[in-house]
Amino acid sequence: MKELNVAILGVTGAVGEEFLSILEQRNFPIARLKLLASGRSAGKWIRFRETEYAIEEAKPNSFEGVDLVLSSAGSAVSRQLAPHVVKAGALMIDNTSAFRMDPDVPLVIPEINPEDIFKHHGVIANPNCSTIIMLVPLFPIYRVAKIGRIVVATYQATSGAGRMAMEELKNQTREVLEGRTPTKKVFPYQIAFNLFSHNSAIKDDGFCEEEIKMMRETRKIFHDDAIRLVATAIRIPILRAHSEALFIECERKISLDEVRQVLREAPGVRLVDDREKNYFPMPIEATGRDEVLVGRLREDPSVENGIALFVSGDQLRKGAALNAIQIAELAFKIKP
Repeated sequence: MKELNVAILGVTGAVGEEFLSILEQRNFPIARLKLLASGRSAGKWIRFRETEYAIEEAKPNSFEGVDLVLSSAGSAVSRQLAPHVVKAGALMIDNTSAFRMDPDVPLVIPEINPEDIFKHHGVIANPNCSTIIMLVPLFPIYRVAKIGRIVVATYQATSGAGRMAMEELKNQTREVLEGRTPTKKVFPYQIAFNLFSHNSAIKDDGFCEEEIKMMRETRKIFHDDAIRLVATAIRIPILRAHSEALFIECERKISLDEVRQVLREAPGVRLVDDREKNYFPMPIEATGRDEVLVGRLREDPSVENGIALFVSGDQLRKGAALNAIQIAELAFKIKP
C-alpha cells in the first residue's frame, strides 16, 4: 500500500485533533506528516504514533511534496490556501463551508455518492455535520422509496462550535451550580441549562446559515433538485454528538418492517429501536462511534407515506473528520 505525504491544516482545533486520532485508529498509510496551524500555534509539539511533530505556520508554500491535505482551519483560510494546495499537486479535502456549493467541487458522503470523488479538480468538500448525520440513514430509504420531503429539527452539541465552545459549556455549568453568573465568550446566550436557535447568522427569509446548508447540500449530494426540505437548527447543552428528529414523506408506501430491514443493511448506520425498553438513539451512546444511530421509527399519520425517526451521530467523527478520511481512502484506493 502506497504511503502518502499528509498535511493537516487546522490541527489544533477539535476536528484537527480528531483527524489525528482517526488516522491512527485506521492505520492510515503515512510516509510524512505535516501539522499546520496559525502562527499562534507554530512551534508547539503534538505526539502522533510515538513521534513528536512540531506544528508549522500554514503558508502558501507549505504544501510542496504533499499528497493529501485534510483541512479544517476555517473558510477564509481554505479559500486563501486552496489554490496553493492544487498548484502543488495535492488533494485538499476541506471540512469548511468554503467550497460546498461550488458546482466544480464534489460534495461527498462516501456511503451515498462515492462516484463524485473522482470528478474533483484538486478539492473535495466535506458536507456540514448536520447534513451528514441526517443523510447517512435517510439515503438507504431514499433509494427504495424516493423521499420527496424532509422536515428536520436538530439538537446540536457544543462540539459543533469548536473546542472553546465545549469548554464554555463546562465552565458555565460550574458557574451556574455555584450560584455565579455564567461567563459568555463563544455563544451569545447562556448554553448551560439552556438551549437556543443555532448561533449562525439569520438571513432575510428567517432561516439561519446552518438550516440553509442542510437544505442546499442535500439536493447537491442526492443529485435531486426536486427534494423539499425544511430545517430548524437548535444548539443544546451537551458536549458532543448531534441528534435530529426527522419526518420524511416517501413517494410510495413503505412499511416500518421494510424501513428496519433497509437500515439494518445500510452502511454507516446502527439501528437502535427498542420500544419495549423505550431505548432509542442517544448522543451519549453515539459519542466516539463511527455509525449514525437511528431509531424511534413510526408512521407519520399526518401525511401520506410518512415516516418519523430520530438519529444521533458523533459530530466530530462521522460528521467531520471520519467522513473526510473515508473520502481520502477512496480517492487513494486505501483499504481501511
